[in-house]
Amino acid sequence: MSRGLKIVTIGGGSSYTPELIEGFIKYHNELPVKEIWLVDIEEGKEKLEIVGELARRMVKKAGVSIDILLTLDRKKALEGADFVTTQLRVGQLAARALDEKIPLKYGVIGQETNGPGGLFKAFRTIPVILEIAKEMEELCPNAWLINFTNPAGMVTEAVLRHSRITKVAGLCNVPIGMERGVADLLAVDPARVRIDFAGLNHMVYGLDVYIDGKSVKEQVIKLITDPEKAITMQNIHAMGWEPSFLRGLNLFPCPYHNYYYKTGDVLAQELKEAEKGKTRAEVVQKLEEGLFELYKDPELAIKPPQLEKRGGAYYSDAAVRLICSIYTDKCDIQAVNTANHGAITGIPYESAVEVSCIITKDGPKPIAVGELPVAVQGLVTQIKSFERVAIEAAISGNYDKALLAMTINPLVPSDRIAKLILDEMLEAHKEYLPQFFTEKESIRM
Repeated sequence: MSRGLKIVTIGGGSSYTPELIEGFIKYHNELPVKEIWLVDIEEGKEKLEIVGELARRMVKKAGVSIDILLTLDRKKALEGADFVTTQLRVGQLAARALDEKIPLKYGVIGQETNGPGGLFKAFRTIPVILEIAKEMEELCPNAWLINFTNPAGMVTEAVLRHSRITKVAGLCNVPIGMERGVADLLAVDPARVRIDFAGLNHMVYGLDVYIDGKSVKEQVIKLITDPEKAITMQNIHAMGWEPSFLRGLNLFPCPYHNYYYKTGDVLAQELKEAEKGKTRAEVVQKLEEGLFELYKDPELAIKPPQLEKRGGAYYSDAAVRLICSIYTDKCDIQAVNTANHGAITGIPYESAVEVSCIITKDGPKPIAVGELPVAVQGLVTQIKSFERVAIEAAISGNYDKALLAMTINPLVPSDRIAKLILDEMLEAHKEYLPQFFTEKESIRM
């Protein structure tokens, strides 16, 4: 019998952690987890303790034998781990608020994983994730790294290209959310729904949609033209789609495509919300305060339903299902961020893509889709170019590369606007971007 698995969650004080704990409880018969180590930094200590106590009450109520351990010592936690999950936010929600507000001043969408906001989240996050990967190489070289930290595609690609970790998969709740959305639309059990996914993180398309193996793509496309039936997320407004556009596209777009196909509409909505002090970061800050007050209740021993308003619904299902399928060699199909390895023609072999995969004990095996439809190939390739240059800038701290990345992002209108945003955001996030502020710092003209 197995000694039991050791799971390490970095960013353990996150409000999402009860989702994860619920998942490990649900799958405990298949996944013999013995220890879950929740790791955070000094600034997150209070939240870590609150979440940790709730996690202990949850496993006790469920009657499962899982030890919950809390620590600020990451290396101690990593030693001998079987799976490491990362769900961290460098700079916390205050940094996210800046990512959203600063671009808006220049007439550019402010969003935590797209455009300038996504770029700066990558700048802050990638060096930290690579540091974790380096520690894993030494302390738990056989462990799987399951990354939930956004921007998940860029983080996964950075690990694939700039570390010796090969057991890595990036995870997003968008694909599972889209499958659940179709199930709700058609009033069927989610287990009957499958979507063929291909693209990049937050730039993924449903190539086909099935119920019990029979394509229902045409029906779904027709339904989602209605804003009332649009499949979206807590952090993205449902806007519906022009029927002729969707028929022409003949693909199932993800909620994040609003930023690219409805740029002006989204920007207008964001500006209106910002005037009222209701950027998504500000809304989430209030939600988080309420959640942590709930988590403190010694009588609470389940994941509260209010957590679903955070925008991270289905993370526990997606995350623990992936870990379980790797551990049990289930060979089921899930959409994850993994090395392309030829699955999507036109994207480099070693680049990260978000694609339907067969999940085995050796990890995700991407299902080949060949060329993407010509209508989306250009946009996906442009975003991949942006990601590649952004990763280079994040690691090197090179100002010119940072400006190039900002400018080639399709949400940024010009190099001049890019430079204004870049300079202000670098200054605003200086505390978390030491790589850009060394003695060899580039001259900014």
